[in-house]
Amino acid sequence: MATIDARPLIAAGDEPFDLIMATVAALDEHEELVVLAPFEPVPLEGVLGAQGFSYEAVEIGVGDWQVTFRRQS
Repeated sequence: MATIDARPLIAAGDEPFDLIMATVAALDEHEELVVLAPFEPVPLEGVLGAQGFSYEAVEIGVGDWQVTFRRQS
């Protein structure tokens, strides 16, 4: 499982999209990606959904979200 905590990047004014996409490209076939964000990353869910990933989004408190992406079989 790969995990990206995008919260400090976003807080610093950085865009984590390129890091997330590079991590996705490096995932093994059955490896999951977990993204932690200060909001539900709906656009990212759409992008990865279009690339064959399912996702589960859970609010983990104080507006933070944990989204787990899995390749659909």
